[in-house]
Amino acid sequence: MVPKKMFFTKGVGKHKERLTSFELALRDAGIASQNLVRVSSIFPPQCKLIPRKEGLTYLNPGEVVFAVIAENSTREPHRLVVSSIGVAIPSDRNTYGYLSEHHSFGETEEQAGEYAEELAAEMLATTLDVDFDPDKSWDEKKEIYRISNKIVRTSNVTQSAVGDKRGKWTTTIAAAVLILEE
Repeated sequence: MVPKKMFFTKGVGKHKERLTSFELALRDAGIASQNLVRVSSIFPPQCKLIPRKEGLTYLNPGEVVFAVIAENSTREPHRLVVSSIGVAIPSDRNTYGYLSEHHSFGETEEQAGEYAEELAAEMLATTLDVDFDPDKSWDEKKEIYRISNKIVRTSNVTQSAVGDKRGKWTTTIAAAVLILEE
């Protein structure tokens, strides 16, 4: 049961009920008709990252689908809310990588996305014995990872939204959806 493919997706929902705002965010992300099972943050060995449009074609209504999900909600008017998933993929594709979930308030998509990438890369670096100073900037760490030739790629999917001015629930989600079949 090792996933062969994975895709990123994201969405926003707004509604007077928190649960409905979450459902609307899932719809926006294209994954509302699946039974989602949250899993921890391992990017499987030999897994291929595919575009969202392609990934959605593998899903069926009612299907049990495994996903790493970041979600955040607010009902505070004008509050910036963000959800992000970061990924760090090792250069040796026979080993596993890491995904990270990050959810915060007041951060831009760029700030949250970089932070999520940094979290995933740090987790991977510690398993690959890459020597780095955790207090260095993300740019400095990226250079160390590049030089080590052990981490080939980092990226993120991030969704932000501004809290509804009338106080409706505003929910953001970001997800890495795992595909089991070929």
